[in-house]
Amino acid sequence: MRILLIAPPWLPVPPVAYGGIEAVVDTLARGLAARGHDVLLHTTGDSTCPVRRSWTYDGAAKLDGAATITELRHVVDAYEAADRFDVVHDHTLVGPLYASQRSVPATVVTTNHGPFNEESQALYRITSRRVPLVAISRHQASTAGDVPIATVIHHGVDLDAYPPGDGNGRYALFMGRFSPDKGVHTAIGVARAAGVPLRIAAKMSEPAERAYFENAVEPLLGGEVEYLGDVGGEEKLGLLGKAACLLNPVAWPEPFGMVMIEALACGTPVVATPCGAAPEIVDDGMTGFLRAGEEELVDAVRSVHQIARAECRRAVERRFSADRFVDDHVEMYERVLDRRRCDRTADALAS
Repeated sequence: MRILLIAPPWLPVPPVAYGGIEAVVDTLARGLAARGHDVLLHTTGDSTCPVRRSWTYDGAAKLDGAATITELRHVVDAYEAADRFDVVHDHTLVGPLYASQRSVPATVVTTNHGPFNEESQALYRITSRRVPLVAISRHQASTAGDVPIATVIHHGVDLDAYPPGDGNGRYALFMGRFSPDKGVHTAIGVARAAGVPLRIAAKMSEPAERAYFENAVEPLLGGEVEYLGDVGGEEKLGLLGKAACLLNPVAWPEPFGMVMIEALACGTPVVATPCGAAPEIVDDGMTGFLRAGEEELVDAVRSVHQIARAECRRAVERRFSADRFVDDHVEMYERVLDRRRCDRTADALAS
């Protein structure tokens, strides 16, 4: 197949540090190309994903007051090449709306990487008439309301890129971004109560992230609680592999949670709240613990030595591998292409 992937213009693919969507698109692009598909990735000029690439902006664009125009220009440029492809897989927000309102020769599909709320439901209710919509977890799909979901595809990771670790750092790790919904302040309280050191690796670039850090997190730092910055590459892998557990006390219905499968791939158990997609990722008592209250989270952190790190890795091999992830996408592409061919045939016979 000839496949055009459109990534958002806000970060390179793959991301240098934080960037869940970009990491997912990178895995997909590499996997499709390895299977012999003709892949073009429309991304930013500073991306390094080893497939054929095009771009509108030389570097990552700014999320500012002109963000909608920025993304629209990025998308319009990408769709100029659509007639050379069988499938366009659009990972932006404005792109599916643009595609649904014009005649695009290729079959267009999109993935919702965020929550379904009133605004996104209104958008996808319009676009899904012509652009099949992929959900990233069963829980996310259950919140779509009357928006039709074409399929659910869990994310996957390249296990070769995540070496198993032994957890000998003996610390709990929080990894993500600074937001009340992500629960960094809760992680600090849980780690202190459990008597376990906490390492925090988190993104802090948006004004709201900085305000939350300064008001709710920074006053709690010190002693065995250390903020390391927004890490990536080998440093990130080292932190994941040496951690006794990933502490992920999210306080919102997170649509997926890439960091959880990244930790499990390194053999690191996950202690999380049972919010959003977490129950689809963590096997309670087998690859970590799902607990609702802070006292229960404290007990779980103290009990992570009961979890077999090899079982964490095996769970990713069985359910969250890059191979499974790419296979699911290829099957979905073939299905929507077949459906479009049938629709065209039916239209031709009726005319």
